[in-house]
Amino acid sequence: MNIIEQIKNGESKTLELKEKLPASQKLAATAIAFSNTAGGKIIIGVNDKREIVGVSDDEIFDMQEKVSSVIYDLCYPNILPEIYVQNVDGKLLLVIEIYRGSLLPYYLKNKGKLNGTYIRIGTTNRLADENIIQELERQRMGKTFDEEENYSVTSGEIDLTPIYNEFDKISKSVSISQLRNLKLFKNIQGKDIPTNALLIITGNLENTGIKCARFKGTTSDIFLDKKEFTADAFSNLNNTILFLKNHLNLEANIKGLKRVEQYEIPLVVLREALLNAIIHRDYTRNSDIKVAVYDDIVEIVSPGGLPNGLTVNDVFEGRSELRNKIIAKVFKELGYVETWGTGIKRIEKMCKNNNIKFEFKENSNFVSVIFYRDKIVDKVQESIEKVAEKYRKSSRKVANKQRKSSEKIILTKQEAKIIDYINNKNKITTSEVKSLFNIKSARARRILLRMSKKGILKKIGKTKGSFYILNEDNGNKFI
Repeated sequence: MNIIEQIKNGESKTLELKEKLPASQKLAATAIAFSNTAGGKIIIGVNDKREIVGVSDDEIFDMQEKVSSVIYDLCYPNILPEIYVQNVDGKLLLVIEIYRGSLLPYYLKNKGKLNGTYIRIGTTNRLADENIIQELERQRMGKTFDEEENYSVTSGEIDLTPIYNEFDKISKSVSISQLRNLKLFKNIQGKDIPTNALLIITGNLENTGIKCARFKGTTSDIFLDKKEFTADAFSNLNNTILFLKNHLNLEANIKGLKRVEQYEIPLVVLREALLNAIIHRDYTRNSDIKVAVYDDIVEIVSPGGLPNGLTVNDVFEGRSELRNKIIAKVFKELGYVETWGTGIKRIEKMCKNNNIKFEFKENSNFVSVIFYRDKIVDKVQESIEKVAEKYRKSSRKVANKQRKSSEKIILTKQEAKIIDYINNKNKITTSEVKSLFNIKSARARRILLRMSKKGILKKIGKTKGSFYILNEDNGNKFI
C-alpha cells in the first residue's frame, strides 16, 4: 500500500496524520506507543480531511532535527526512527517511521515506567496499566504468562481428569512426565509446580470461563437466556457450542437427492472462533470470554487486544503470534489446531462459502468476531420458553448420562480430607475449609464450588450461614 492509499484509509493502529508537528510530549508519546505496539508512521502535512497540504521547504529540515532531538531526549530506552521527506504531487510530507522495539517497555523519561508507558489502541495512544507493562516485560524476555509457575495451588489440588480424557479421545496416554514436557508442570526442587497454563486449562484460575447470553432484539437491554461456564477449557467449549445450537436456526436444504440440515451459522465456524478466543485471549485481564446471540448477529468477544504488535491485516495475511505458548501447544497436540495462522483465514473462507457476512475487529482491549445472521428472528419471544426448556432438558440428560457412565469420582487429596471431615461432622463451611488447609477464603470457596460442580457436595442455604453436605445422589462413588 503506497502512502497516498494509507492517507486515504485514515488513521489507524499504525498510522497518525498531522497537519503540523505535534507538541514535544505528544510526539514522544506516539513514538513510544508505536514502539510498544506494532510500529507505525507519523505523517506531517495532512489535514483532518485527509488532504495533503504539505510542509514548507523552509521548515522541513528544522522539523527533522527537532523530531530526532525530541525522541532522543524524552523517550527511554532509545528509539531510532526513520525520518524522511516524501514528495507527493509537488507537496512535501515529513514521514516519521517507528519500528516495534525489542527493549520493551518504552516510556517517557520524565514520567517513569509506571506513568509514562503508552500503547497504541485503535487510533489513540493509551497509558498502559500495570498488567500491560508486565506483559511488555514478558515479551522482552520472550516469555508468556501461561509459562509462569503458580504457587497458589498445589499439584494435589488439581483434577487432571479433563486433560487425561482429551488424550484418551485421540488414543494417547499421558503421564506426569509428559505433562512436564508440555510445561504444564515445572519440577522445582523435586516438587511439581503447576504453571498458569495448567490452571487455565483445568479451570483453576479466575476469569477463565465463558459467559453466554441470548438477548431480545438487537440490543443487550433484555436477557432471554444466559449461561456461565466455569469448568475446564474443553467443557467450556463444548457447553458453549451446545448453547449456540439451542439459539440458532436449523435450516434444511436439498442437495442432490438428499435433505441436508445445517445451522444458519455452521457450528464448525463458531467452534473455530471459540478456539481462537480460548487459545489467544489475554488471561491477565479480569474478564471472561463473552458470547452474545442477538436477532441479527452472533458476537464472540475475547479479552485483550491482538498480541505482540499484531494488526488485523496481519491476521488476515496469516501471521501468527502466540500469546499463550503452552495452551496453544496443548490444543495442537490434541488435534484442535491444524496449522498456526490459519484459523481466521479458515473462518473467512467458510463464511464466504456459506454466504455469511463476517467481521474481525480489535476494539480497545478486546478482540471481537461477528457473524451476521441471514434472517432476523421475528418470533423469538414466542419460542424462547420452548428453546429454554429444550436446553434445560438437554442439560439434564447430559448430566444424568455423565453421572451414570462415571462409576467413580476421582478425588484429590484435599477433597478426600473434606469428605472425611463431613463424615465426622455431618457438614462443612467455607471458614472450616480455610482453617483445615490454612488457605485464604477465596481459595476455600473455589474448592467447595468445584466439589459441588463434580456432584460431590451439595450447598445448603444462600446466606453467610450456608454450609455443604455430601450429595446423596452420587451414591458415594469416590476413589
